[in-house]
Amino acid sequence: MNPELDRLVQLQKAESELKRLDDELAEVPRKKSALERELAGEQARVDEARAGFEACQKGRRRHEADLQDLEAKRSRHKEQLMDVKTNKEYTAKLHEIEGVERQISEREDQILEELERADTLAAALKEAEATFKEAEGRHRAEVAALQETERALQDARTRLAEERDGIAAGLDEHPLDLFRRVAKLRGGVAVAEARDGMCQLCHVVLRPQLFVDIKRNEEILQCQSCSRILYYDPPIPVADTPQP
Repeated sequence: MNPELDRLVQLQKAESELKRLDDELAEVPRKKSALERELAGEQARVDEARAGFEACQKGRRRHEADLQDLEAKRSRHKEQLMDVKTNKEYTAKLHEIEGVERQISEREDQILEELERADTLAAALKEAEATFKEAEGRHRAEVAALQETERALQDARTRLAEERDGIAAGLDEHPLDLFRRVAKLRGGVAVAEARDGMCQLCHVVLRPQLFVDIKRNEEILQCQSCSRILYYDPPIPVADTPQP
């Protein structure tokens, strides 16, 4: 193969691999963000469970405070019962006591309900905290793995960039300028393989004589459609199968 053409092929392979590495590196921050969102979701579930449990506890304490006030009120009514002078006042006071006792009974039922609900919410909170702890462990491991992957990709990219620069430095100005102009127009891909009479990237059928010339790999020739630099990779000969 023409040495300049061979360098152009190698340069394209290096550029394409660099593009792949850059794409993978660009995925790392997105993957990290996804992991952060996942962990934040687990934390939100813990916060929601804790808020529910604390609201239940607060409600129970409020009912208990109300119960104390009602019990004090009942005691006052009972003391006042001893001082009434008429049957009418006595009956009215008994009705007041009965009303307070109904309220006391309601508060006691509410407290029992809150206690039962608190048990359920405490179990849910414990489960959410355990799930979060597991998620946190996975998060640390996955972030560490991503960071290791990122370092490996950066190292590979640095080595490949040096290799690419070395290949480019060995090219003459004209073919290197041609490569860069075509790459700019064709999404970074300036070199394509010609096979079966076609450019393998734009899939346009090449003129027969052009394809014959490309197969020699002696010149820097371009696709008549997409302008990419074309080369031919001859098939590997298949060894004859020994006859029995």
